[in-house]
Amino acid sequence: MTLFSQSVSSAWKRPPPCRSRPVPAHRAPGPRRRTRPEGGRPPRRAALRRAGRRRPGPAEARPSCGRAQPLGRAGSSLGTSARRQRFRPDRLARDPRGGAGVGGFGPAAPRSGRDLAELEGAGERGSGGPRGPSERAAGGPAAAAAAPAERGGDGAPSRPGTGASALFAGLQDLGVANGEDLKETLTNCTEPLKAIEQFQTENGVLLPSLQSALPFLDLHGTPRLEFHQSVFDELREKLLERVSAIASEGKAEERYKKLEDLLEKSFSLVKMPSLQPVVMCVMKHLPKVPEKKLKLVMADKELYRACAVEVKRQIWQDNQALFGDEVSPLLKQYILEKERALFSSELSVLHNFFSPSPRARRQGEVVQKLTQMVGKNVKLYDMVLQFLRTLFLRTRNVHYCTLRAELLMSLHDLDVGDICSVDPCHKFTWCLDACIRERFVDSKRARELQGFLDGVKKGQEQVLGDLSMILCDPFAINTLSLSTVRHLQELVSLETLPRDSPDLLLLLRLLALGQGAWDMIDSQVFKEPRMEVELITKFLPTLMSFVVDDHAFNVDQKLPAEERAPASYPTTLPESFTKFLQEQRMACEVGLYYVLHITKQRNKNALLRLLPGLVETFSDLAFGDIFLHLLMGNLALLAEEFALEDFCSSLFDGFLLTASPRKENVQRHVLRLLLHLHHRVAPARLQALQKALEPSGQSGEAVRELHSQLSEKLEQLDQRKPSPTPAAEPPALELPLPAVPAPAGL
Repeated sequence: MTLFSQSVSSAWKRPPPCRSRPVPAHRAPGPRRRTRPEGGRPPRRAALRRAGRRRPGPAEARPSCGRAQPLGRAGSSLGTSARRQRFRPDRLARDPRGGAGVGGFGPAAPRSGRDLAELEGAGERGSGGPRGPSERAAGGPAAAAAAPAERGGDGAPSRPGTGASALFAGLQDLGVANGEDLKETLTNCTEPLKAIEQFQTENGVLLPSLQSALPFLDLHGTPRLEFHQSVFDELREKLLERVSAIASEGKAEERYKKLEDLLEKSFSLVKMPSLQPVVMCVMKHLPKVPEKKLKLVMADKELYRACAVEVKRQIWQDNQALFGDEVSPLLKQYILEKERALFSSELSVLHNFFSPSPRARRQGEVVQKLTQMVGKNVKLYDMVLQFLRTLFLRTRNVHYCTLRAELLMSLHDLDVGDICSVDPCHKFTWCLDACIRERFVDSKRARELQGFLDGVKKGQEQVLGDLSMILCDPFAINTLSLSTVRHLQELVSLETLPRDSPDLLLLLRLLALGQGAWDMIDSQVFKEPRMEVELITKFLPTLMSFVVDDHAFNVDQKLPAEERAPASYPTTLPESFTKFLQEQRMACEVGLYYVLHITKQRNKNALLRLLPGLVETFSDLAFGDIFLHLLMGNLALLAEEFALEDFCSSLFDGFLLTASPRKENVQRHVLRLLLHLHHRVAPARLQALQKALEPSGQSGEAVRELHSQLSEKLEQLDQRKPSPTPAAEPPALELPLPAVPAPAGL
C-alpha cells in the first residue's frame, strides 16, 4: 500500500492519452494462469478480482503503453508493501482483543536485496528449516514432521510457503489480503489501476481526514512507506501497552481468558517480524501457555530465541535436557571467573579472593541470569540444585557450593517466597551469610546456627546434605577458620583449654560438616561426621603453644640486652603436629589458616618454623589454589625479607619448588609472586628461580605467558642497572723546571 501511494503520486497520477491500443503484457497470447488456494479465497479477494476484471466502458480510457513499465515496477514491489489491513480506531477502543489491532499493518517492504534474502531465509527456516534446540526431547524429526498437521488446527499458518511469503501466510487465515493476493489480481485483471485503487481502499487506513492529508505529505517529500511504518509502529506500541494493561486488570480468570483469546487470534502471525513482539507479549503474560503452542515454539529455533524467559520457563520445566543446555554455559563461565580471580595478577591483602561482600558477589552476571531463569519456579530451582550437586560430585570443585548459596540468597534479596519458603536451608544460609559479611561468627549467631543443626528431625536427615554443601563454600570455610584462629588466641589470653569453649567446639562442628560435604553426598549417609578427640585435646593445645612461644619471644625482645634470655626462637616442630597435618583434614585446615595469620602479622620466625611442615599435608591442601592465593598476598607484606638468602631458601627451595614440577598451579602462583617482588630478590637467586620455573613441553599457555612476562621484567631490570664506570687514570705529573742561572765563569 505504501509503495503504491508513491506510484500514484508520481507515475499514475495523470496518464497521457494513447491513440493506439496495444495489447497489455498480461493479455499476451498464451494460456492464462489461474490459481486458487486451498479452501477457496476470502470474500474480499473475490470482490477484488471481480472489480479488477470489469471491462471499461466507452468513456473510460485504457492505460497507455507508455505507462506499462511503471506499472510493472509498482506491481513487483507491492507484493511486500501492500500487506496492510483495514484500520478503524474505534474498533481498537471497543475491543482491544480484536483482530484489527493485532493484524493491522504488516512489515515494511525490504529495502534491499539483502533484506529480501533474509526474509526468504527466515521463511525457509519457518517452513522446513532446522528445528529448535529441543528437537531431541520433543521427538526430533517425528515432531518436525507432525508440526504442519498440528498447526492447521492451532492457529499457525495452514498453507505452506517458501521465502518471504511464508512469513505473511498467517494474514490469509485472518481474512487479510497480502502480497500474493495482489500479485494474482494484477496478473489476471484488465484494469490494474482500478484494481490497485480498490485494494488500497479495502486495506488502507479508513480515516476520512487522511485522504486529504496524504497529498500534503507528498508535497513535503515524505514517502508513504515512512508514514505508514510510523503509524504501524505507534499502533504496535499502543497494542503492547494494552496487552500489559489487560494482564494486570480485573480478576485473574477474566484477564487470562482475554489473553488466551487474543493469543488464539494472533498466533498465526508469530513468524511476522513486525507483529512477533505482540504475540510474544501475550504469551509472556500467560501463566499457562497452551501445550501445542509451546511445542511449536520449542520446535522452531528462531521462535524459541525470540520468546520471553517467562515462556521459556514453561518449556524448561518439562524438558530438563533443554534447560541443562541453557544452564551449562553459565556454570562454566562461573567457574572460569572464580579461577581468574584466584590467579589474578594483583597481590594485596586488602583486595584478594575473599574481599567482595556477599551482596556484591550476588550481582554477578551468572548469578543474575540464573535468578532470572529460575524466577519463582520451584521445579527449575530444584533442577539447578541437582545440576550443582552432580557437578560437585564429579569435579570436587567447591565453587559449585558457592553458587548454590549465592543463588538462594539472590532469590532471598528479591523476596521470592515461593522458593525461600520451601528450601529448608534458607534461614541457615541467611544467618551464615551475615557471618560471612562480618567475617566472624559471634556467640549469638553461633547459637542460631547450632539451633538449625539441632533442629533437623529424624527422617529429614537429607537436609544435612544441603547444609554441608552450603558450609563447604570457600567463603564459609574462610569465615569459620578465621573465627577459630581468633578464638584460640582469646583462649590463650584467658588461659582456657579448647575443650572448655562451647563456641570453639561449635565452630569445629560446622567446619567438620562443611569439609565432609563431598563424602556425605557421595555415600548418601546423611549424618554429621565424628570429630576426632585428639584434635581438641592435642592438636589445638599444640597450636596454642605456638602462640605462647610468639608472645614469649616478643616480650623477650623488648627487654634490655642484659636481661634477655640466651635461648633463641624455636625452629623445630613437634612430630605429632606434622602428623596431624598429614592425616586429619580438620587439623590441616586450621593449621594452614594459622600460617596465613602469622604471615599477615609479618612474623618471619614463626613462618620459617612452620614451612617445613607444609611440604606434606592432607590431600596436598597446602598447594591448593585458595591457600596459595592468600599466602602470596600475605607474603607481599614481607617484601624486604626476600633480599635475604636464608628466607628465600626456606620459602622456595624448602616449600614451593618441592611441588612446582608436578603441580602447574604452584608454578603459576610462584610466578605471580616473582612478577610482583622480582626487584626485591637478589640477582643470583632470581636467575636460579627463573631457570627452575621455566615451562616444560607439557606446560599450559598460562604458565608460558607468566614466564614470558617475568623474562621481560628481568630484561628491563638489567637495562636499568648503571654500567660500571672505568677507574679514572691519575693525571700525569708535569712539574715546571725552575730556571737555573748560568755560572758566571762560563
